[in-house]
Amino acid sequence: MPRIAPRIELTEPQRQEFERLLRSMSASRAEMMRARIILLAAHDHPNDEIASELDISEPTVCKWRTRFSKSGMAGLTDAPRSGRPGTISEDKLNTILTEATRPPKNRNRWSVRSMARHAQVSKTRVQQIWSRNDLKPYQTRTFKLSNDPQFEAKFWDIIGLYLSPPEKALVLCCDEKSQCQALERTQPGLPLGVGHVRTRTHDYIRHGTVTLFAALSYLDGKILSQTKLRHTHKEWLQFLKLLDAETPQQVDLHLIVDNYSTHRHPKVRAWLSKHPRIHLHFTPTSSSWMNLVERFFRDLSEDVVRDGSFTSTNQLTEAILGYLAERNLNPVRYEWRAKGAEILEKIQRAREKLAADT
Repeated sequence: MPRIAPRIELTEPQRQEFERLLRSMSASRAEMMRARIILLAAHDHPNDEIASELDISEPTVCKWRTRFSKSGMAGLTDAPRSGRPGTISEDKLNTILTEATRPPKNRNRWSVRSMARHAQVSKTRVQQIWSRNDLKPYQTRTFKLSNDPQFEAKFWDIIGLYLSPPEKALVLCCDEKSQCQALERTQPGLPLGVGHVRTRTHDYIRHGTVTLFAALSYLDGKILSQTKLRHTHKEWLQFLKLLDAETPQQVDLHLIVDNYSTHRHPKVRAWLSKHPRIHLHFTPTSSSWMNLVERFFRDLSEDVVRDGSFTSTNQLTEAILGYLAERNLNPVRYEWRAKGAEILEKIQRAREKLAADT
């Protein structure tokens, strides 16, 4: 007499977890297969149909269906395997841990495989040991500490504009995104599809560059912009005149800018002296991360510039302006939430660490 397959009824959190697994880029094939089995079983599919659809054996379907019916989500994890646990000598363990921070000769870092060859163990064992000790020689993070003698004063000035903006004033985060390259891919790529990622050629034809001048309104996230082929003080002054014309005359403008030389050009200063409602607030040197317009520039690069293919600078400009127009219909506000004191403490720890290591 055939065995009756247990009935599967999923709660909403369980269903959402299985669907998340199927979308995940980090889930293993085994986890995704088990998720598909349970989702099909929850729709009352018999085991033979599930096995046929997923191209697996019926006993495999029966196994995971039964384990889920008895133990829920916990039943889908692999049981501990029998046998003696793996061992590694203390010398090899010390080598893998201590030398991970000392790159080999003529190299900048260890890889899992090079360390495995050096310690004469498997790469899996190296991965396990590094993971348990939170060692990641294969990763690098960039940083730069400001050496601005007025760092703290400028720091609190910018944060003050974010957390307590002046009344009857607009706070605009301004900068130039220069060198937006109009790159034309030499061949059309394949689109995204089930089972494969989209493609693009590694080579391209250059058609020049465009500079985007942008002012991000901290209050509502809207963007005032202007595109130019160059980014000298003349173009920056034209952009300032645009901001003066496009904003209400009865409010002051507080512009957060970096220390690019064009922002301090004598002709720019002379024009600003005749327009006292416009106030420039300079970020500390090497601290462009304080200017929230940089966050918008990252979105622009990912959504438009980096992966696009453009036959001319005009086509690139049209794509950028189209993106801006659509974004301003439903603007996204970037809000400063970090606490200034905590940032300064982190910077001070970094300075002390650098001083100790040099």
